[in-house]
Amino acid sequence: MDGMHDLGGRQGFGKVGFTPKASPFQAAWEKRTYALRTMAGQLGVYNIDEYRHAVERMDPRHSVSASYYERVLTAIATLLVEKGVTTRAELEELAGGGFALSHPGAGGRTNAPDRKSFQRGERVRVRNDFVPGHVRLPGYIRGKTGVVMVEGPLTPFPDAHAHGLEAVDEPTYDVQFRSEDLWPGGAESAVIHVAVFQSYLEAVA
Repeated sequence: MDGMHDLGGRQGFGKVGFTPKASPFQAAWEKRTYALRTMAGQLGVYNIDEYRHAVERMDPRHSVSASYYERVLTAIATLLVEKGVTTRAELEELAGGGFALSHPGAGGRTNAPDRKSFQRGERVRVRNDFVPGHVRLPGYIRGKTGVVMVEGPLTPFPDAHAHGLEAVDEPTYDVQFRSEDLWPGGAESAVIHVAVFQSYLEAVA
């Protein structure tokens, strides 16, 4: 899904704010929200890719104005309603008013039928795919070429895992990109490493 959530690699946002030794929680409800997310995941109510997709499905205006834990709470509530654990009416009664949920999800996809294994040092290109459902492909590397450094362990394929589709687990590859290739004329010389699922890659002839 090529949505508001995928801001990695975008330019023009200024410096990233950072407060050393800052608390990860600013309010008590944030701790409870984090605990609820962890508990629901451990109980198997949803998996990590379903959770990520619920965040992605938030209304864009809500997403950009919400804090981190607001997005977490919206995703949890959306999944609990979709899984039949609670209802929107029950949430609104507890909240004393409206309770925003994410939009319905789009269909996912299974593994790429022509995926192949790659070796260290092999040049690969990231597929220029636009997917309506969940995808773990950062937009800023789409269509770009890099070099395989390491093959990672087998992992559930997120495009299917977020939608309850059958798929085989596949590795991610640590792919090294040059900043000049990702942002031509707009970045200092550097190398960037991204973990890229096998189905997102194709060999460079």
